[in-house]
Amino acid sequence: MSWTLHQGDALAILPTFPDQSIDLVLADPPYNSGGRTSSERATQTARNKYVSGDANHDLANFAGDNRDQRSFGYWLTLVLSECLRTAQIGASCLVFCDWRQTAATSDALQAAGWTWRGIIPWRKTISRPQRDGFRRECEYILWGSHGAPIRHDTPIYLPGLVEGSQPRGQQRRHITQKPVEVLRQLVRICRPGGTVLDPFAGSGSTGVAALAEGRDFVGIEITDHYAAIARQRLADTEIGRTP
Repeated sequence: MSWTLHQGDALAILPTFPDQSIDLVLADPPYNSGGRTSSERATQTARNKYVSGDANHDLANFAGDNRDQRSFGYWLTLVLSECLRTAQIGASCLVFCDWRQTAATSDALQAAGWTWRGIIPWRKTISRPQRDGFRRECEYILWGSHGAPIRHDTPIYLPGLVEGSQPRGQQRRHITQKPVEVLRQLVRICRPGGTVLDPFAGSGSTGVAALAEGRDFVGIEITDHYAAIARQRLADTEIGRTP
């Protein structure tokens, strides 16, 4: 299996991709959650929002997490529209979001031209309790398709709920890193041997999952720090080392 990682802004790089060259879009955009006021949105860093004060790591911030609700929806629509152009007929698009951004993300998915197919909850098996309330232990993956979803030569039956917690300790390479075991389940909706696109590649976990499942991978990452980590993890996966 092969991989390519482009460094830069997804909206600048996606237009260079050929039409109908991608078999699955698996996107984990900056959520742009939190920030009750314009001042908070403008000044909070990703670490402020997503890293607890007792965390024992010094992971870098990442770009693009300070948009307000309208700007987030408009921007994500532009990205997912370009992704649709690159996608094969029948390809799926899976987009991560949290509870705050479910509505805006579903609007963007459909405005971009994808047919909305449903929501897959991602349950984080390790999560903090919420005093006098309900534990926020789920994020969500919104599923859309480019026309009717492809029929696999050998039928597949995927779960409607995925479970797994973010890596801990030295395995944690990104502030909002998704578990490879969760991503591997999601990647299986792509045809065997197909190409998976992640326009917000982060530390490369989607690429690691794609290669492990026998798919090619194309990623885009804007932050220098994380692009370097992603390249190393993808190279390690390609030669059979633990990423």
